[in-house]
Amino acid sequence: MKTVSDYFGSMVFDDRVMKATLSAKVYASLKHTIDEGKALDPSVANAVASAMKDWAISKGATHFTHWFQPLTGITAEKHDGFISPSPDGGVIMDFSGKELIKGEPDASSFPSGGLRATFEARGYTAWDPTSYAFIKGKTLCIPTAFCSYGGHALDKKTPLLRSMEALSKQAIRVLKLFGNDTVKRVVSSVGPEQEYFLITKEMYDARPDLRFCGRTLFGAKPPKGQEMDDHYFGAIKPKVAEYMEDLNEELWKLGIMAKTEHNEVAPAQHELAPIYTTTNVATDHNQLTMEIMQKVASKHGLVCLLHEKPFAGVNGSGKHNNWSISTDEGQNLLSPGDTPYENAQFLLFLCAVIKAVDDYQDLLRLSVATAGNDHRLGANEAPPAVISMFLGDELNAVLEAIENDAPYKGAEKTQMKLGVDVLPKFNRDTTDRNRTSPFAFTGNKFEFRMLGSSNSIACANIMLNAAVAESLKVFADRLEKSKNFEADLHDMIKETIKAHKRIIFNGNGYDDAWIKEATEVRGLLNYRTTADCMPHLLDKKNVDMLTGHKVFTLDELKSRCDIMLENYCKTVTIEANTMAEMAKRLIAPAIESFAADLAKNANAKKSLDPSIPCTYETGIIKKLSELTDTIAVKVDELQKEEIALGDAADIIAESVMVRDKVLPKMCELRLACDEAETLTAKSYWPFPTYADILFSVR
Repeated sequence: MKTVSDYFGSMVFDDRVMKATLSAKVYASLKHTIDEGKALDPSVANAVASAMKDWAISKGATHFTHWFQPLTGITAEKHDGFISPSPDGGVIMDFSGKELIKGEPDASSFPSGGLRATFEARGYTAWDPTSYAFIKGKTLCIPTAFCSYGGHALDKKTPLLRSMEALSKQAIRVLKLFGNDTVKRVVSSVGPEQEYFLITKEMYDARPDLRFCGRTLFGAKPPKGQEMDDHYFGAIKPKVAEYMEDLNEELWKLGIMAKTEHNEVAPAQHELAPIYTTTNVATDHNQLTMEIMQKVASKHGLVCLLHEKPFAGVNGSGKHNNWSISTDEGQNLLSPGDTPYENAQFLLFLCAVIKAVDDYQDLLRLSVATAGNDHRLGANEAPPAVISMFLGDELNAVLEAIENDAPYKGAEKTQMKLGVDVLPKFNRDTTDRNRTSPFAFTGNKFEFRMLGSSNSIACANIMLNAAVAESLKVFADRLEKSKNFEADLHDMIKETIKAHKRIIFNGNGYDDAWIKEATEVRGLLNYRTTADCMPHLLDKKNVDMLTGHKVFTLDELKSRCDIMLENYCKTVTIEANTMAEMAKRLIAPAIESFAADLAKNANAKKSLDPSIPCTYETGIIKKLSELTDTIAVKVDELQKEEIALGDAADIIAESVMVRDKVLPKMCELRLACDEAETLTAKSYWPFPTYADILFSVR
């Protein structure tokens, strides 16, 4: 019987395979590129391609693809066979260095936000050697970046790699000030916790809203939901356990370190968490994880729902982004360390993150903005839309002592300084967890909890990396000119704490009083919806920072703003169309059929005894008749608001109309339909109810 260690990474062209199949010289050159982010030596490409092809064919692969992440939010791939014609009429298996390094897929139907002219249909994919190639089915998948004919990034991978480079560059500058002259690279690492729902395929197929929109648009509250908290960390049902077992095996073959699995709060909800790894690899792995989750589910007669809020009234699904930064020498820069010297360095990097989160609240908020996530944020299973940071009591005490030049109560020394000899030590694990905080420090990393379950983690990490890089740049610019490093370091940390302490909040993020304090007293931003926050991507301070670090060009930022708002509008429009269709063709006829049969029953009773009042039947018929009329009116109003979208001056105006006009009408239509569900006999209702769906997996 094979053990996990026997097949873990068996479908990955990883370091073990490269070392075994490449010459020492080629291997050393490629490792130099991977480990230090240096340019790839073109002369090694053919050797790598040949080894990669032979390995893939030995695993049963017949095709290769440049696997990339366009601005659709999912992955894309075009398969090409390894076969080439031979002179004798047969074929040979061929794959060149040129084919490895660059591909030329048609870019005409991918979102570009105006970056690609109609006649410039061609796009280019470029190999990302820092992310291992892997085999999926019978295809060798080569992780790549994707750009337009004119060189603009049309994907999520390219700006992510740029942001990682920006962070590394500025972090190295700071580390050198602390005497570290050997560090060559600083990398951000991520471990994304993935929440999801599992329901039976039978239930899924019977619900047009789930099939078209990924979430239910109608559904009355079931008799039992998550009130008893009995699903959270409960015993995993056998069918779900079988699914998780198969899922783990498929993920482990691809070198994805899936580690933790459990039931989440809502019925039918679960979570998978990996060990964290380098951010671009973690992004690739999370995209693969979501794809494989859905494929494995189908083999078990299940459907994996990744929407942020597939069911109203129970917890939605998020994706907690555990983020940290480390050197190529293995030092975690967000770990306090064992010595006062390490504490001083840690405090500077901590302040860089505090400053970044406060200065660029809007970028972090819009990095997780989607129509689906708008339903989740601010509910009692997700952080509010207001960004704040949780640090814990001990770190708060340290920062307050620095700010006030006061003794740190946890230290033996009486004078708080940032000198190497006198800075007090504090514990490595400096915090508890605050589950209501959008951005919480958890010992040696930060947990950004606002991401939606279907989001690519690339967007959030691009903004986080870039914002922290900017803070570190400000620090390095100042300290590199210092004549008294210790004194200037102390002053700068003190000033940073005073300037940005408003972003630190250790209390209950769900409390209405906090939202009022955050916005009215502290001046923090509260962008409730995608339409509220996305246009701020183009605010001058954001454009200056992101273009200054060469993470985006101005044109790329404009295109992304348009694309994200278009996605928002299209998503809601599809949902509105689906609602209208279901209400007119399924719900209203079902209500009328039930009401008609009730009327027949009432007439039958009266024919037997005219004195029978038929109170039950007449009361229900009257209420259902009123609801049917209301549904008809609300469908008409909703469709008129949809038609009006065509008059919007631009995509920003359209998104505002969607937020202010279409979504409220959808809510009104749902209220009427959900009330009708509670009055209509179950046998008449045209699709499975919440009670059916949430408890369908046994």
